[in-house]
Amino acid sequence: MIGQKLVIGAHTSAAGGVQNALLEGKKIGATTIQLFTSNQKQWVGKVFSPADIKLWEKTLDETGLSKIMSHDSYLINLGAPDPEILVKSRKAFKEEIKRCIDLNLDYLNFHPGSALKEPRDQCLNRIVESLLEMEPLLHGNKLRLLIEATAGQGSQVGCTFEELGYLIEKTKNRLPIGVCIDTCHIFVAGYDIRNPEGWDRVLKEFDQKIGLKHLYAFHINDSMKELGSKVDRHAFIGKGTIGLESFKFLVNDPRTQDLPMYLETPGGPEEWVKEIQLLRECVNA
Repeated sequence: MIGQKLVIGAHTSAAGGVQNALLEGKKIGATTIQLFTSNQKQWVGKVFSPADIKLWEKTLDETGLSKIMSHDSYLINLGAPDPEILVKSRKAFKEEIKRCIDLNLDYLNFHPGSALKEPRDQCLNRIVESLLEMEPLLHGNKLRLLIEATAGQGSQVGCTFEELGYLIEKTKNRLPIGVCIDTCHIFVAGYDIRNPEGWDRVLKEFDQKIGLKHLYAFHINDSMKELGSKVDRHAFIGKGTIGLESFKFLVNDPRTQDLPMYLETPGGPEEWVKEIQLLRECVNA
């Protein structure tokens, strides 16, 4: 069937056990999922038992999902100027990496950080230092860290291709690293992706400033807010200010169609079923 080869899914719920995120993914017709491996609003993370890992592996095999991605805690700020927060962030990030490795995940998606009241370049350099601390943990594992392109809300860094390119350049020779584009985020950050011509310009700029070989995944979300607003509010696919034409491009263009795509739209499982089907119907449409 047309569209069945799309690696597409959503951020599903791990309530009651991480294996339940896989089961929810299967239920909505997904071929991949993103999940929180632990409570995203707490500093102290979960530790998996051998039984937890065995049940995860069994469920993963049964569901046949692939390219599984974790999203790290919202509390983590790898560029935090406050020494106490920085220590807690680095510790929590290391624990998240360990959980991802325990589950044999493909990707760990993370927000790079916020500068707060200090210069952005200082924040970026601290993020680089934080990431390079993770090098021993990642050696010999398939896990790849993916920097999420941000909306630029508040003092977030990573909302421009220049900033993302800087982080990649400083870490790529020592870490398995890459970028996850959130369509809502880059749109409100000022990148016009509403039509194929816009996407073509954006991808060419990405290639110049970061390199398309470093693009590994997409969060696919429409936007409630306007181009360049820097306000992060996700909308249903095709029902926001980006529009369906943008997502038709993504599932058909050779540069993007084979990359895993994860919905973070507001509707939950009932809407994700419809959106996954809609995007599959857009293939070759």
